[in-house]
Amino acid sequence: MPNTYVKLYVQTVFSVKYRKALIEEHFKKELFAVVGNLINETGCQTIIVNGVEDHIHCFFSLKSAISLSEVMKSVKAKSSKWINESGFLNERFEWQRGFGGFSYSQTAISNVYKYIQNQEEHHKKENFKTEYHKLIKEFEVEYDENYWFEDLI
Repeated sequence: MPNTYVKLYVQTVFSVKYRKALIEEHFKKELFAVVGNLINETGCQTIIVNGVEDHIHCFFSLKSAISLSEVMKSVKAKSSKWINESGFLNERFEWQRGFGGFSYSQTAISNVYKYIQNQEEHHKKENFKTEYHKLIKEFEVEYDENYWFEDLI
């Protein structure tokens, strides 16, 4: 086949190191815009980025020529550098190691968008650890209990 035609939708989820509540209201929207632009810079197409004080969700279409790990490595490195150079915080900012990545069909776009858009309301009822564990279970992702939320130690 002479051309490659791919449309893959993914949601990634990652948190601030040690789940610290460092994503403050005064720069949160700007951070989400920066993350969205960084995703776009990889050739992927951002649909929505949103989150709360200790983690974010990114929903985007993944370009066929780049791996999800490459996208996340770039986004996390450049966004943490942006936060640290911005002067928004009085301490060093770092993302957790790793991320969660989950794929969706075309028909799920609207529901996933709404879910990510309503993160603040969602987290009034459910904490991040519970939310993340549900995603892991729903997508039947194998994980090692010894390393589950390891950086809380």
